Amino acid sequence: MKIIFAGTPEFAAAALEALYGAGHDITLVLTQPDRPAGRGMQLHASAVKQCALAHQTSVLQPVSLRLDGKYPEIAQQAHDVLRATPHDVMVVAAYGLILPLSVLQMPLYGCINIHASLLPRWRGAAPIHRAIEAGDAQTGVTIMQMEAGLDTGPMLLTQALPIAADETTATLHDKLAALGAAMIVDAIAQLERGVLPAPQAQPETGVTYAAKIGKQEAALDFRMPADVLERKIRAFNPFPGATGHCLGATVKIWRARALPAASAAAPGVVLSADAGGVLLACGGKVLELLELQKAGAKRLPAAEFIKGFPLEGGVFE
Repeated sequence: MKIIFAGTPEFAAAALEALYGAGHDITLVLTQPDRPAGRGMQLHASAVKQCALAHQTSVLQPVSLRLDGKYPEIAQQAHDVLRATPHDVMVVAAYGLILPLSVLQMPLYGCINIHASLLPRWRGAAPIHRAIEAGDAQTGVTIMQMEAGLDTGPMLLTQALPIAADETTATLHDKLAALGAAMIVDAIAQLERGVLPAPQAQPETGVTYAAKIGKQEAALDFRMPADVLERKIRAFNPFPGATGHCLGATVKIWRARALPAASAAAPGVVLSADAGGVLLACGGKVLELLELQKAGAKRLPAAEFIKGFPLEGGVFE
């Protein structure tokens, strides 16, 4: 089947690679423009662009596809390329740009999206982070037919995946990326055979929105209960990384565990910091810090971290 693929990060690249592996003809790849990254802030191609170029596929990187937006000339040029490119369907995964109706209606079979949640829960930009942060017991992948609304389109396939007690966004991302890749290959195969299930409208109940993760969310509020903070730490690993300020330094907290013990100490007070662990008072309970990092240094187990930066007597703010 002839496919135009639109996506940007690793999650999308996994799906694109799977479609190549299944033998489909990827006639064009859309991805976001190269972005500066790293210490030198050099321009870096997206994971999807790297995958496409490795397979010698043409890549299009418009800053917008909206004909009525800020860049109408660029959008028009992109529309012209899309219309001139043979394709039966467009597959979309974490592209990051709005697809206007003029694009959604272009392919014969429309645009099919790979979304990393069980819709209608966690529509929006950060479904993996928000599912962990909220303490959900499960998440999954929805293959959906796209329409003009934000992740509101009818569902074609869904598959659930449990969220482990120690799950981070990094680990859950990789599981969902693999699941999404397998599901889109299956969906396209069913589409080719004419047996893809009829789209099912999303339920009108249970709708939640996964707002984009902002760097400002990294700073933890230690007045919150320990279990809430533990979920945030896992949700913000690897981005933006949960942080606290202690003894004049910003400390990233990569792993932690909420303990059932109660504490009458003020929020953020370091209860102990020794070989037995780093214990912190949070919201009347205790949070055990397991992996920490100072700016410019390595991530370390807490017992190693305190050898170079003793936390005893400190207060996290």
